[in-house]
Amino acid sequence: MKKNIIAFLISFLLLQNAVFANAIKFIQVTDTHYKSEEPYRGEVLEATVNSINKEKDISFVIFTGDNIDVANPKYLYGFMDIVKHLNIPYYVVIGNHDVFKSGGLSKELYMEILGKYNWFYKFKKPNYVFKKNGFVFIVFDNVKEVIPGPLGYLKESSLVWLDKQLHKYRNKNVVIFQHIPLTAEKEVASHMIFQREKYYEILDKYDNVITIISGHLHSNGEIMRNGVYHISTPTLLKDYHPYKIITISTTKNFSPMVYTELKEVEMPQK
Repeated sequence: MKKNIIAFLISFLLLQNAVFANAIKFIQVTDTHYKSEEPYRGEVLEATVNSINKEKDISFVIFTGDNIDVANPKYLYGFMDIVKHLNIPYYVVIGNHDVFKSGGLSKELYMEILGKYNWFYKFKKPNYVFKKNGFVFIVFDNVKEVIPGPLGYLKESSLVWLDKQLHKYRNKNVVIFQHIPLTAEKEVASHMIFQREKYYEILDKYDNVITIISGHLHSNGEIMRNGVYHISTPTLLKDYHPYKIITISTTKNFSPMVYTELKEVEMPQK
């Protein structure tokens, strides 16, 4: 009888934890650098969309910046003409190659074009929030549009906005998407964030951020800092054309688990 009671208690505790469990699986694609004058880049992106459409149980796709190679509206239209064929929702982060205000593609226009292609994409600003499966996802803009360059820049207004979001969702599990990493396994000084200490000050006030996911460095790397898992993913234009499948699982009273898998896009035979 005693053994039966113990077994029942264990089962009950496991069931209680399962009730408080959340899990989500999504795909990150980064640094596609689409350019219509180079058809192969479009072919790679098309093959990637086809590959993603074959994946199972994916909640959404996130493109983490440098979606186009040069800040030109025609490239963005070309990029969107391809990714609109995804069978699942997709979200977009702006990268340093994506915008150049005086060159004809501001962040405002960029977001406007995204909205034209996706009726459900109602975000007007590059900083925005969406929610799925009990998780809060923050898209955080850290690139310049006046004088573009590889060094990340944080507007004071953006930092204030981020602080407000982390406070608002302090009791939720948060994932942050941005183009330029806050830290990385192999940092490149010219490609990191200027005065990132201000970002750290905000981040270190909270314990609800599970992971920060970026591109920009064109390399794969994952590093833990103060309980936050920083993920960098290679450019889609690498020889094996990778994208990353990310699974996050949380259970009450346990640390969140983050699993990543690089997938290789199979290009069609010619």
